[in-house]
Amino acid sequence: MEFLLFLIRRVLWSLLVLVGLSVVIFTIARVIPGDPARMALGPTATQEQVVELQNNLGLDRPIIEQYGLFVVGLLRGDLGRSLLTERAVNEDIRETFAATFELVLSTITLAFIVGLPLGIIAARWKDRWPDNLVRLFAIFSAVTPSFFLALLLQILAGYVLHILPTTGRMPHDFGFTPDISGLVLLDSILKLRFDAFLEGLRYLLLPSIALAAATMGQMARITRSAMIDISSQDYIEASRAFGVPETVRVLKYMLRPSFVAPLTILGLEFASLIGNAFVVELVFSWPGMAAYGIRTILQKDLNAVMGVVMVSGVFFVIVNLVIDVLVGFVDPRIRIRGRRT
Repeated sequence: MEFLLFLIRRVLWSLLVLVGLSVVIFTIARVIPGDPARMALGPTATQEQVVELQNNLGLDRPIIEQYGLFVVGLLRGDLGRSLLTERAVNEDIRETFAATFELVLSTITLAFIVGLPLGIIAARWKDRWPDNLVRLFAIFSAVTPSFFLALLLQILAGYVLHILPTTGRMPHDFGFTPDISGLVLLDSILKLRFDAFLEGLRYLLLPSIALAAATMGQMARITRSAMIDISSQDYIEASRAFGVPETVRVLKYMLRPSFVAPLTILGLEFASLIGNAFVVELVFSWPGMAAYGIRTILQKDLNAVMGVVMVSGVFFVIVNLVIDVLVGFVDPRIRIRGRRT
């Protein structure tokens, strides 16, 4: 019952955040100085063309009515039409979101399976050469921009060693379409096309490494700090005095209470990368939603920009809700503290 109440509170707060997000997005798009129709059409458009676009976008109606139509469209999944592609925005997002989601999912997976062990190793051999190497890697990954690392990997692996592809998601003549979930790796497994799985993995590896480097370093640094703090607790000293094996003490008694901070960081990175992966997507010509959002911003495509921002915000809220639930499950003290509050 306690966990159920904790979950209900988090869901209600998430719904409230989504309402506030819709208000903020609509306000920024409609109330800021400048005519969105004139900005979209450019300075050479005639007044008749501007008026026609204003009517199509509903900009000639009162603000309250415009917001009501915006919310109704969101609930129906209707985000309007894109001026860039002349298609429904939700169709464009549906086609591009899967590519971005697969890239971000592989990025977070790579950051987890590399960053967490590095943090454990650094904490286990604190102030010794493994710890120094991990901290040096964390600093290097934090100060290296993702676009620079993407270009470096592209030159090294694609043009010097010729071992990995550098652009696109799949070869055009490969004869495989991810038409089940939109995810190449998952659909190739469902269709038993292991050749497509390996090919998709080859195309996915370089952009995933470029995006995951900073998260790897942050994950290792946060895990190291949390485990070092836990190592000074009385029950850890007691387990050491009672002769508990080192592996059991580190993985069972130190890692679980230390996992809250890395899990939170991982969830925030997962959510933020949905909208922030555009640089790597542009470098590797990855057909994702982030790159689509940048193109719509450059073309001043109001409906598409609002749709991309809203979808990114909804995904961010959902991921944070999942992380809150997982953190409350891992550490019961958090949900008890929330109940008292």
